[in-house]
Amino acid sequence: MAALPTQTFERFLPHWMRTYVRARESGLAMAALVIGLVSGVLVGLIANAAQLLHEIFFALPLDQRLSATMRLDTWRALVVPVAGGFLLSLIAWIAGSRFKGRMADAIEANALHGGRLSIGGSLYITLQTFVSNSFGTSVGLEAAYTQVCAALSSFMGRGLAARRSDMRLLVACGAAGAISAAFGAPLAGAFYAFEVVLGAYAVASLVPVVASAIVASVVSGFVTYRHGPLPVITEFNAAPGEFFGHILMLGAICAAGSILLMKGVALAERIFSHRHLPEALRPALGGLIVGSFGLISPQVLGAGHGAFQLNLMHSVPLGMLAGVILLKGLASAISLGSGFRGGLFFASLLLGGLIGRLYAETATLYTPFYFPPGLAAIAGMAAFGTGVLGAPVTMTVLALETTGDFSVTAAALAASALAALIVRESFGYSFATWRFHLRGETIRGPHDVGWVRQLNVARLMRKDVRTLPGDVTIAVAREMFPPGTTKQVVALDGQQRYAGLVLTADLHGASADQAQTQVIEIAGQRNAKLLPGMNIRETLDAFEKSETDVLVVVDAEESGQVLGLVTESHALRRYGEELERRNREFAR
Repeated sequence: MAALPTQTFERFLPHWMRTYVRARESGLAMAALVIGLVSGVLVGLIANAAQLLHEIFFALPLDQRLSATMRLDTWRALVVPVAGGFLLSLIAWIAGSRFKGRMADAIEANALHGGRLSIGGSLYITLQTFVSNSFGTSVGLEAAYTQVCAALSSFMGRGLAARRSDMRLLVACGAAGAISAAFGAPLAGAFYAFEVVLGAYAVASLVPVVASAIVASVVSGFVTYRHGPLPVITEFNAAPGEFFGHILMLGAICAAGSILLMKGVALAERIFSHRHLPEALRPALGGLIVGSFGLISPQVLGAGHGAFQLNLMHSVPLGMLAGVILLKGLASAISLGSGFRGGLFFASLLLGGLIGRLYAETATLYTPFYFPPGLAAIAGMAAFGTGVLGAPVTMTVLALETTGDFSVTAAALAASALAALIVRESFGYSFATWRFHLRGETIRGPHDVGWVRQLNVARLMRKDVRTLPGDVTIAVAREMFPPGTTKQVVALDGQQRYAGLVLTADLHGASADQAQTQVIEIAGQRNAKLLPGMNIRETLDAFEKSETDVLVVVDAEESGQVLGLVTESHALRRYGEELERRNREFAR
């Protein structure tokens, strides 16, 4: 069945409602409240359904977390993830081709498409993530929460005929509600929206985003129990400043670990993409490997909420901590690399917390210095999460909401800031932008760069181009184009391809001896040309490189058929107008 056109759901809400939202900031706030309400309900329902399937598939006691299970039946640990892999392949075979080109997440939608998300594509991604988590593979549901809530927000924005900037803001409200509901942490949800989905903070966006986050957190509390990390009890014999050196060292270790995890996912994708391995069997094989890890330690299965409580609230041998860190990292990379879908949000929190505790207990055991394990766990959680998500403030406020201790928050901020610096300098990507990079995109964040791509040469060029054969003489060309008729003429070769640009001033300024010379001899810019798909920044770079004020547009490098021309002054003016418009939207 053909996909519904984008305009199908445009302006389906009443006119008075559209006018109110477009004209008043309070209208956006009211829309955000609705988004937060529905986001809280959706997150709760998805979380409850996944927990129920865990209990059924793995024969767990009521409300028992999968990763908190001490032992699983061998056949369940192996068969269930493999069955999930086959089900995922079946879903892709039935519906995958239908949603090709429509599976953008909130970050990509805000960066390239002005906040527009496909409802069908988003539901498909949500289903894939739900299946991946429900069958026990090592992925979190946060990606499903964010996807479906952001898609709902985008759908509402289309119904309200929201402006591009307002649409992006509504998508951020959906993401804020999703994370807030998932962790019971409205501050973390709000800052996640600002750092990861919007890419900027503005006073006008504060109320809608915070409203959505708070409402979603409250509503999800009635629908389900919290799926965020449980409070970590921290007891200090001194202020965190006394452990500043340890905190910085831990931040550096977690930054390196986050880079290894992200590269591990890419490596796993390359391995599972081997041409001799059928695509339909890749998720099942990945599920078999992850299930085998689950036989060693069930803590690697699922998102890891139960493992978080087991390892950070109770005394655990150092060897077991190290083993869970290694297996969880491998299981997450293999799950995503083999074709399962999900996020690394909670996995990064778990890994960071485990690394922090392992570091603290090792330092205390083998050195004369004491480092509180609780403090180390929170600092490691924030640092590793920052490395993966690229959101240091989000991780810092999550630490605050997890512990309620401002002194711990200072340690989390220091570790997060250092981790962010190291990852940016040495790697340059968060997990989301790294995935974009692997598929050839140049997105480095959620900042609105879609308008740059939309403002391309095809929209900038003039089509009223004057041409002439390149083999005519200058004398003939003077008669064809008297002074004042045009500023430049495009010379064509025998196959009607672009051969150069001739200025009419040069035609009429040629000496009498050159009157019988072919026009092609005085044509310039033979290799300087533009293509219709080049964006405004590439266009301006081409002007700077060619050191000219007008360039010809051809349909392709090989054919060289002339389509039009672009002047540098026009390109600069349009670029300036668009920049001014975006700045007004941001500042209003």
